[in-house]
Amino acid sequence: MLFLRSAAFALALAAITPPYAVVALLTFPLPPLIRYRIISGWSRLVVWLAKVLLGIRYRVLGLENLPAKPSVILSKHQSAWETLAFQLIFPPQVLVLKRELLWIPFFGWGLALMSPIAINRSRGSAALKRLAEQGMARLRQGFWIVIFPEGTRVRPGERRKYHAGGAWLAVRTGAGVVPVAHNAGLLWAKNAFTKRPGLITVEIGPLMDSASSSVDELNRKVESWIEERMKVLCEP
Repeated sequence: MLFLRSAAFALALAAITPPYAVVALLTFPLPPLIRYRIISGWSRLVVWLAKVLLGIRYRVLGLENLPAKPSVILSKHQSAWETLAFQLIFPPQVLVLKRELLWIPFFGWGLALMSPIAINRSRGSAALKRLAEQGMARLRQGFWIVIFPEGTRVRPGERRKYHAGGAWLAVRTGAGVVPVAHNAGLLWAKNAFTKRPGLITVEIGPLMDSASSSVDELNRKVESWIEERMKVLCEP
């Protein structure tokens, strides 16, 4: 049954993505925020399909912690689900991502039109310079910035080094930091075709002031909060 539901979901994605990619391309002349609102409709549709076809629901804790001003979201990364659902949960946002994702047919085309900050990780200081320049520009445009500090999807119960790029951007731009923990990987596992029904919990932590912390201190505070909450959200 799980396989059949997952197959139906995969077929639905294959059916809706190419035509929506055409819609995304047609938004090119529009202002960035309007483009975002139109293109993010695809993510809303996919999250709805996940609910209807896969039985994946979600709840959000800590919405009261969101500030009015655009901020940097530093989140755990377990699956593709959160990259979609965050577009429903948070204000208009851009992802910091590796540029290779923009080369994916259909999906990458739409992603490129959502004003992401695409970096070449191998370029070191040049990548950080690009992150700072584009990060400041996106914040001024009214976008929030989403960064997964571990740099890749991590299975529930596991952890990787938290890279300091997100904390560095927050300190450099003066933006606040919103830490986010969730357990999407329990239902929508990394690289797994079969998804499981159930309830995903997304927990939003208290706003962290970048002006009163060093980069390393802020990064440690984010890691500590997220990993402590992950122990609760991913417990058997």
